[in-house]
Amino acid sequence: MIKTISISNYRSLLNLVIPLSNLNVVTGANASGKSNLYKSLRLLAETAQGGVVNALAKEGGLDSTFWAGPENLSKRMKSGEVPVQGGPRQKSARLRLGFSSDYFGYSISLGLPTPSSSAFSLDPEIKRECIWVGDSFRPAGMLVDREGGLIKVRSERSWEVMQHANSFDSLFTQVADPVRTPEVVSLRDNIRNWRFYDHFRTDAEAPARQPQLGTRTPVLHNDGHDLAAALQTINEIGDPLALSEAISDAFPGAKLDILVQADGRFSIEFSQHGLLRPLSALELSDGTLRYLLWVAALLTPRPPPLMVLNEPETSLHPDLLPALAKLIIKVSKTTQVWVVSHASRLIAALENSAECNSIGLEKELGQTKVVDQGLLDQPMWVWPDKGK
Repeated sequence: MIKTISISNYRSLLNLVIPLSNLNVVTGANASGKSNLYKSLRLLAETAQGGVVNALAKEGGLDSTFWAGPENLSKRMKSGEVPVQGGPRQKSARLRLGFSSDYFGYSISLGLPTPSSSAFSLDPEIKRECIWVGDSFRPAGMLVDREGGLIKVRSERSWEVMQHANSFDSLFTQVADPVRTPEVVSLRDNIRNWRFYDHFRTDAEAPARQPQLGTRTPVLHNDGHDLAAALQTINEIGDPLALSEAISDAFPGAKLDILVQADGRFSIEFSQHGLLRPLSALELSDGTLRYLLWVAALLTPRPPPLMVLNEPETSLHPDLLPALAKLIIKVSKTTQVWVVSHASRLIAALENSAECNSIGLEKELGQTKVVDQGLLDQPMWVWPDKGK
């Protein structure tokens, strides 16, 4: 489980350190920074896939993701000085992303590239990457240290230089050796198994509405096209009782069936109390279909270490939100869950859980902050390359 996440110099997240639990609910007004927090977590996930540089390029390049506010904001706030919007600023040196978990901590720092004649001279560079043991960085706990192009691994009481790294490649793609660097393999595999679910399509042409060729599907695709196969997989090798309860909680008296056609295509039949015939996926309302998609995602027979749900309330009738909250709370017993939401009814239902960690965000002079978080409320966090 991730215990702490820290983001520095990413858009409105100038210096954000957040403690986490099994169930985390991120709330806040529009433009408070919820989307930036979500995107920063996705950037962290890209490090294990080797795609963090490409992901930053899609966001407009590293320079466009840097904190756009004034330097030394905290000093200006204490003095009562209000920064002028649109005024000049110095380019910040590093974008930093990091987290600590039950066993290991990890951080990555990205900076502007060294000037060169290469056609890829605008690509950001990975300046520093570190893996340490424990929930807080300290030099004595460092296991892997990558600075610039040099990767070092702790070997008993000394450091061993493993190789020189490309500036655009994470250490996860270069020194993952189950014998020499098991901590790299462990963290990489953990991060690769994080799951993100955003806005499922439910329009008339949505793939989830069409019969699809089906194979065993323990993990619902993030576009939901394999919904019928995923639901049938839950029935066969997952928790069919939990699936039945999730349906009846939202639609009392309803019954879900999966039909397998002669050509191997799977489709949904949804029977509801009072109707003379079952409905196909093509006939379901957007909210009903979206609820089924969330059920399939949450009741996966292959639970991930982390699942992030971005605005799951979209298109759902408010009466469905308590049933969705009940399911999310159930899943959070075995999987760490983040919910980013605007829906007060969903938030209230989730906050009724004793395990819920409510993270309210607000903006102050353009900077995203956790509501009512003082200096003593922040978890301990030190960047390995602090001051560079």
